[in-house]
Amino acid sequence: MKISRIEAKPIRLPRQIETATGTAGSPTVLEAGSSDYRWSSVYPCLYSVNFETTLVRVETDSRLVGWGEAQAPLAPEVTCAIVDRLLAPVLVGETFDGTVERIHALWDRMYSAMRVRGQTGGFMLDAISAIDIALYDLAGKQAGLPVCRLLSASPRNRVPAYLSGRPHGSSDTNGFAVMKLFYDTETPEEFFANMDTLGSGIQLAVDALWRHTPESAVAFGRELDSRGALWFEAPLPPEDPIAHADLARELRTPIAIGESYRTRFEIAPFLREGAFRVFQPDLGRCGITEGLRMAALAAERGIRVVPHISIAFGPQLAAALHFAAVAPGCDLAEYNPQVLAVANRYLRDPIVLNGTSYIVPDRPGLGVDLSLP
Repeated sequence: MKISRIEAKPIRLPRQIETATGTAGSPTVLEAGSSDYRWSSVYPCLYSVNFETTLVRVETDSRLVGWGEAQAPLAPEVTCAIVDRLLAPVLVGETFDGTVERIHALWDRMYSAMRVRGQTGGFMLDAISAIDIALYDLAGKQAGLPVCRLLSASPRNRVPAYLSGRPHGSSDTNGFAVMKLFYDTETPEEFFANMDTLGSGIQLAVDALWRHTPESAVAFGRELDSRGALWFEAPLPPEDPIAHADLARELRTPIAIGESYRTRFEIAPFLREGAFRVFQPDLGRCGITEGLRMAALAAERGIRVVPHISIAFGPQLAAALHFAAVAPGCDLAEYNPQVLAVANRYLRDPIVLNGTSYIVPDRPGLGVDLSLP
């Protein structure tokens, strides 16, 4: 069997930004403006007012089709251009036997396509990840097995979830005992006052959205220590492993990072420095292949693995669940009600959250069939 066609499609759906604020893809209030891309009002990061992602379709000469998806919350057309102009020509005509080993070889081939040309991360790896996920979907369909059973003889069939964010003005925890709050206020004092209103009985993680300096992170982290926070996510700008390691040594609360890093090469200096205790790979940025490679390195050091799930359609969500079903040290996955609702709108069979746990899709491949807008 050979790969005969690879196509990429940008997805851009309007959404109610007012109700989305405080949740995935728009964790803070955005500045006013006419552009679809707007700055956060509290720290320097761009967000879209729309729901944006990139879908990839891989077809073989036997007409078998696999679907993948890149995390592409901004400018999905860029990821599509990389797939169309660079990666598709690299892979079309390649043999595909449906083995995990062959998928790994094709990941390495795609990565090598831009070696020494500066593309060790970013859009290039997002595009590779979309194709990687599609290849696993193909492999599972060819074998008649869900992806998690390609990867493990005894995968988990349920993955506990935590509630990620809450719409502005809402105090509803939807019955979840584990929840993440975004540091979306002007001041730490305002944030902790809001945090304290949730009371006892809920484990709270905090995503600081890369807002802190090393000095402010220590003070903020000690407040989290006093409240028994589950983790302190993205405390500092993501480029500095030493600053993260210094902070980790100052606090009891575990440092959580991962969504910014797409390969084991990017995460290596953070591992060497002991900079974190919770690893949050985003499957739309690292793919299943590299996600599992990084998870194995984390597990060797006793680091907990909790996949990051942000703006996503079905293939990306399903990939994260199959990953979570087999990754060592993984016992939790992120859940955003609005993201799951949008994804399920375009799936023939929805991804199921039963109580506070995801049900891992059990049909061949990723187990999701798209009905596109």
